[in-house]
Amino acid sequence: MTKEQGAEGIGARGSRLEEGRIRPLRVAVIAGAALLAWLLLPRPEDMDTRAWSLAFVFLATIGIIACSAMPIFVAALAALILAVSTSILSPEQAFHGFSNPLILLIAVAFLVARSVVKSGLSERIAYLIIRRLGGTTLGLAYSVVATDLLIAPAFPSNTARSAVLFPITQSLAQGTGSMPGDSSRKRTGAFLMMTSMAGLSISSGLWLTAMAANPAGAAIASGFGVEITFGSWLLAASLPSLVAFLCIPYVIYRVLSPGIKHAPEIQELAHERLQAMGPLSASERIVAATFLGLVTLWSMSNWLGIDITTLAFGGLFILMVTGIFSIQDLRREGVALEVLFWFAILYTLSTSLNELGFMSYLGGEVSKVIAGYPWPLTYALLLFSYVLLHYLFVSQTAHLLALFPVYLALAASAGVPSALTAYMLLLATNFFSCITPQGSSANVIFVGSGYLRAGEVYRVGGIVTLVNLLIYGLVGTAWILVVM
Repeated sequence: MTKEQGAEGIGARGSRLEEGRIRPLRVAVIAGAALLAWLLLPRPEDMDTRAWSLAFVFLATIGIIACSAMPIFVAALAALILAVSTSILSPEQAFHGFSNPLILLIAVAFLVARSVVKSGLSERIAYLIIRRLGGTTLGLAYSVVATDLLIAPAFPSNTARSAVLFPITQSLAQGTGSMPGDSSRKRTGAFLMMTSMAGLSISSGLWLTAMAANPAGAAIASGFGVEITFGSWLLAASLPSLVAFLCIPYVIYRVLSPGIKHAPEIQELAHERLQAMGPLSASERIVAATFLGLVTLWSMSNWLGIDITTLAFGGLFILMVTGIFSIQDLRREGVALEVLFWFAILYTLSTSLNELGFMSYLGGEVSKVIAGYPWPLTYALLLFSYVLLHYLFVSQTAHLLALFPVYLALAASAGVPSALTAYMLLLATNFFSCITPQGSSANVIFVGSGYLRAGEVYRVGGIVTLVNLLIYGLVGTAWILVVM
């Protein structure tokens, strides 16, 4: 082993130790502040005691994760244990998230993505993209987001779409020498993963059919006299989404700067690797056929009435029967189990807050704050608070169902144009998705890649969401007022 290799190995081990480190002082400060607030702040008379207590447990957990005081998995476990041991949640309530089909889809998507990588197919796809667009890392990022924008209208699930994009993004990173979990992750991997995740926040808002909550929101809006069609949605979303597509990858490029920016020699290397790989192997052909079948059926699931999680399990079954993905591979895949645990726990805490009435209480408090303001200011406060409150949610659909009708009613009573409010809040339900690691189920596969730290996602995701808020709030508002 050379000195350079030894140093890189030490750096990689140090990086992994840093990632899993628990910082007791930070944990004590954040937990202590939450406990003090819980003791000193008066609980609203009409609020369930459990809802009030769970809110502080959840906020403390988010603070601990955001400040990198604990790994996200450990923090989620601590929150679950505290919630059950203090009888805030019953064991049945605490563990119901583990049976959620969407969470199982994420875990299975990890395993299918690993099969795409193991077979060498994703490596081949990555080299094809690098050979054509690999002169700059920023060019690679734009190509991934553009691909997402083009395939989005055929996918009613942004989580399923993330399973398509992830292995390609992962192979692009590895094709440039950037590996997960060690010191090389920042060469290109962290930037590409964050950009792919942020790209989903744009693509899901561009098309009515690109995210499951969009049609549900359109149905709710119709009750307020706003009729939303595929064409009207696309018209309203087109200009701000185009501006966001042009801006967001560059913003991430600046705040999460890749170590490799210009590497035209990688294109020649990609060409050489493709020549050495030769024609598609049998394993690649099987994986390609299975993956294309999954993509096709996922895109048609609404029309065929097929459950997308069941489809994912079917794809995994085919890969295991054909020997592409073995039982030994399954035993080595601890990442899927880790993600299943922490996302299921945070999902449970967030949905329990909603079920116990805490979110409706917040909606009522917002209505008191905005009462009596001119409608433009009311509109701005509603949009800002709607985005900010996503820190408390682990599901875009849950957020929409809890707050969208409340906010539409508040806007209507304040004289805000109903069409403007409906379209902008529906777009916000998508563009705020990367504000936290758990802000969307589509995020989780990227966060679990080993290229991103939870603290980085909070920081960069917050910046991306702020930029999206400015773009959609300014450009989108003006555009909707003109075309609607």
